[in-house]
Amino acid sequence: MAYVARRLLQSLLILVGISLVTFVLLYLVPADPARQIAGRSATAQTVENIREQLGLNLPFYQQYLRYLGDLLQGNLGRSYLQKTEVAELIWSRLPASLLLMAGAIACELAIGLTMGAIAALRRGTTVDNSLMVVSFVGVSAPQFVIGILLLYVFAVRLEWFPIGGYGTFAHLVLPSVTLGFLGAGWYSRMMRSSLIDVLGQDYIRTARAKGLKRAQILFVHAMPNAILPIIAMIGIDIGLFMSGIVVVESVFGWPGIGQLAWQAIQRIDIPIIMGVTMVSAFAIVIGNLLADLIAPLVDPRIKLR
Repeated sequence: MAYVARRLLQSLLILVGISLVTFVLLYLVPADPARQIAGRSATAQTVENIREQLGLNLPFYQQYLRYLGDLLQGNLGRSYLQKTEVAELIWSRLPASLLLMAGAIACELAIGLTMGAIAALRRGTTVDNSLMVVSFVGVSAPQFVIGILLLYVFAVRLEWFPIGGYGTFAHLVLPSVTLGFLGAGWYSRMMRSSLIDVLGQDYIRTARAKGLKRAQILFVHAMPNAILPIIAMIGIDIGLFMSGIVVVESVFGWPGIGQLAWQAIQRIDIPIIMGVTMVSAFAIVIGNLLADLIAPLVDPRIKLR
């Protein structure tokens, strides 16, 4: 419990730090929110009145403390341009993003762990080298390039999947593969290295000497230990997803918070940018915390201190 309490406190401090850094950066953006709200034809007095209503005429530290107070109450502010509460906008888009994230995690685990296990079992062969080349491409290629190539091949040429949109399983496949391909590359390399190390341990040699079947040795004795580093990476992956989801959702027209953030960036709608940033940061922090807490359940040798 002491460990959990300490990690929760650390997480809270991280979120406060992220809010401060983001607030400073957006404060320095050369844009006038009051003018955006009032419109180009508004008088100077109207703009000044709006600035006063929003508290934009206050010193920086007062603006930040005011924002932080609202944030602690769950108030993410109101969109300057859409005239809607940011929390409502994010909440309406969140299910689509969570669905895409779940699909991406499933893809990267299925592809990455399979490739890594095969490469480890075929170490030093052409199969091993080929799979590692594919994994290198996965971690190196920009996601928008992968997305466009998948669209061209499977949506335009073969017509197996729709070009974009949302609503069916077919719409989910290509964006999930695009978002998960990067993680699959990392997972395959890590799985290969970890499994090779585990297969060289004494208890694996003992299992072989007892005459256990190869499949039993692999799935019962080797995989549970080799997969431990992957668990920690899943929490970190949430951060990678949040950074890549903006591009992927824009390419495939997926109506999630990534697309919402991209639209807000184009229009310099600061409350939405802040809101999406904080929700993403919260997801990353919680993901890493859960990864730390789940690891001892998989391997009792790991102690939380």
